Order: sequence, then structure tokens, then C-alpha cells
Amino acid sequence: MNLMSLRACLQGVSAFRDLMQQPIFLHTIDLLDALNVRQGERAMDAYCALFHALRKEGFQGMGLWLWDQLRYMESPYAKLAEMGGTDPALENAAQRDIETFVILAETDCDRFIDAMKELLPSDYAPVLAGLPRWRSSAPFDFASLTKFYREQGSGLYARYRAFLWEDGHLIPVADPDCPKPQDLLGYEHQRGQVEENTRLMMAGRQANNVLLFGDGGTGKSATVKSMLYLPGMEELRLIEIQKENLTGLPSLIRSLAQRRQKFILFIDDLAFDQDDKTYSSMKTILEGSLEKRPDNVAIYATSNRRHLVRQTFSDRAGDEVDTFETISEKTALAERFGLRIPYLTMNRDGYLALVDYLADQAGVQMDRAQLHAQAMTWEIRHSGRTPRVARQFIASLNV
Repeated sequence: MNLMSLRACLQGVSAFRDLMQQPIFLHTIDLLDALNVRQGERAMDAYCALFHALRKEGFQGMGLWLWDQLRYMESPYAKLAEMGGTDPALENAAQRDIETFVILAETDCDRFIDAMKELLPSDYAPVLAGLPRWRSSAPFDFASLTKFYREQGSGLYARYRAFLWEDGHLIPVADPDCPKPQDLLGYEHQRGQVEENTRLMMAGRQANNVLLFGDGGTGKSATVKSMLYLPGMEELRLIEIQKENLTGLPSLIRSLAQRRQKFILFIDDLAFDQDDKTYSSMKTILEGSLEKRPDNVAIYATSNRRHLVRQTFSDRAGDEVDTFETISEKTALAERFGLRIPYLTMNRDGYLALVDYLADQAGVQMDRAQLHAQAMTWEIRHSGRTPRVARQFIASLNV
């Protein structure tokens, strides 16, 4: 295909039209337009800008950049293939677009440079000879792209596994701080309950919303985050949400309903004061809205408070009916979590067993009786017998 035919085909891109607004594509179109109207200097400028844009985004060639963009962009065809739908007109348009992109990716840079030679005076010959080249290859075709959408989905959820939800926007987390399951110590029964519930969702069944409550440092948050790295959880996505952003949560849940992935909406350290305006929003999100919660979404929250809402002695003042209603209102939120899992301080034997395990891992060569005595002294001075305190104690030994 000659360059002007390629230009015409690119103008007819329809299914992946959004891709045409990317800087790399704008430089490509500018290059072909300049050649079409025989403006050599403009063509050379567009060529150099295209090379710079490719390298700036970290790609060695047009095909590699296209493969990256096509997999992870939101497009009508990507969503159709992800959900296994049928639309002959859209499918045909997408196939034509991909065939055009393959031709573009395989176009050798020398063809552009040779075309510029005909439009520029001989003074430009050394410059044209020294122009950098990008790799000309297409590591994709229509079949491979469709297969990717059907198996992996599309957009940000195909590219990333963890996100932050801030001010109504998703922020991808490329390298999430999530512990591996093998790094967690103690509380096997509690973690097993969370895993079992999560696997229900992964199997396409309705799972419970989960509240993990109890003492700090026991591993509540780590338990939730570790779900990402369990076998069989490859399609699980974790979205961490701050309590201040709860008002935008219904729209997020609505947008997740038609996705192939499964989502844990994670609210860490959830607690409310008496007049907190987000309290009623949280109640409605958990239960009470006209909309049904999608089967691929579950809310997991951690809290140091069993009932999530701070209670005071004044709550128990007044006549019996009002007292009952006041306390019931404050316990109602926690009761909307179908699964409530306590994480309490470890007993003495469990704590010391954990200290022994961590000491062995760290190569501590201390007499066990002396180690235990120091561990108990450390625990008294700190926040209790928890995995966090045990790790801090071992670290304090400066092994």
C-alpha cells in the first residue's frame, strides 16, 4: 500500500477513533498530510516529532505502541469483545481498523524518508540520511487483539490490579503495597473466612460484604490486600476508598457491573462520629438502595470499632425507648455487613510462638527464655500482642 492510500485508510478509522487523538497519531497524520501536499520541511518536522513521541513514551516502534494502546484503551469494540457480545457492523469496522494499523506498523521508515527526499533540496540530504528510525513490525492482528479482550478485558482494569478512588476518579497503582499470603502470620481462621467469601465472588456467586474489626496491628488490612496474590484471584481487582469519598461510591459500583473482573472496594479504618454526614451514605451503599449490588462487587472494610460508630454514656441516657433506638441506630451499620470477623489480640502462647518464628527467620541466636522475657516486656510497653508488635520487637534487636 502506498503512503497516500495509507493516509486515506487512516482517515476512515472508526471503531478505534479515540486513538487518533493521541499525540503519536497526530504526528503520523501530520506527516502523511505534509507529504500529500508536498511540504517537505513540514514532513521532516512531523517525522522527527513522531520519533521523539515514541521514545518519550518508551516504545521502540509504532507497532509496539499500537499494541499497548489497543489493549488498554476503552473502545466500543473492546467492551463488546470483553462481554462476549455481537455487533457485525462494529466487528467489521474494528477489523478494518486493525488491518490498517498493521500496515502502518509495518511501514518501513525509509519509505517516509525517500518520499521527503523528492520534496527537499539537496542541502537536506545529509540530514535525511542521519534521521533516526523506529522499529517496523506489528506484534498483533485482529484475532490476537480480540482474544486478549475476551480473556483479559480492556482498559485500566486489564492493565492494573489495584486502584485508589479519589474525588470521583480512579488512580491506578502500578506497584501496590500488598503482602503475599505467606508473609502473614497468625489469624489463619479469620483469613480463611475472608478467602472463602472472596472465592464465592470469583465463582460468580453473591458474596457478603465483610467487616474486619478489632485491635490495631493484627493484620486486618493486610488480610484484605493479600487476596490479590492468592491462586485463582487473577481477575480480582482492589479499589481502596477513603471514607471522605463515599458519596461517589454508587456511581463507581454502577460502572463496575458490566465488567468481567471482580472487585473488592476496600475501606480501611472505617469509623464514624455521632454527626458524621457520610454515615447515612454508607448505610445506603451497604443495604437500602433501590439498586442491587452487582455480583462482581463486594465491600470490605476494617475498623478498630466493632459497631463502627462511637458511643457515649449520653447515648444511654433518657427513657428506655429512646435509649434502645439510639443504640440500635449506631449498631445498625455494622449489622449490614453480612460477614463480621473479629481480629483480637493474640494470647500469650500464640504471641511467643510468633516471636520464635520471626526470630528464626531473622537469625536471632538468643536464649529462648531471655527472648521471651524481652518480648513480653516489649509488648507491655507497646500496643499489645499482635503481629505488628512482634515484628517491631524483632527489628529492635538489630540482628
